[in-house]
Amino acid sequence: MNIFKKYLLVFLVSMVPLFELRYTMLTLVPVLNVNYAIAYTVGILGNMLPVPFIYLFARRILEWGRDKRFIGKFFNWCLIKGEKGGKKLQNTAGKGLYFALFLFVGIPLPGTGAWTGTLAASILDLDFKKTIVAVMSGVIFAGLIMMALSFGLFEVIF
Repeated sequence: MNIFKKYLLVFLVSMVPLFELRYTMLTLVPVLNVNYAIAYTVGILGNMLPVPFIYLFARRILEWGRDKRFIGKFFNWCLIKGEKGGKKLQNTAGKGLYFALFLFVGIPLPGTGAWTGTLAASILDLDFKKTIVAVMSGVIFAGLIMMALSFGLFEVIF
């Protein structure tokens, strides 16, 4: 596989919910044997590309589809998960809501990535620009953590 295709794969996999940049840095980049700095940058771009669209359109699409025959259950599940995560974040954070959003996205745990964080921000009607900054900061932070894990840095420390 040529180098362009490898970075394209990093970009595309980083866009996929559940995988995002976290999976890419930990598993895909070492297998592809590409430059970590370039892959990290490409992965951030891939992970962030859907974020404005999620913020602007996901809630509307999910609400539209919540009563549709084949997709209704899944769309309802997404809305409930987003509302639940958003309210929990809002109750816990208080005035530090955007910092909490950063931490929610930045600490690489299952279900806490850019997609879920942005959907929660959209459902809570948080400020668009502040949401983008918080989510992007979280993506960058989570990517650094996963890159450190892939280098085995935490094994050395602990």
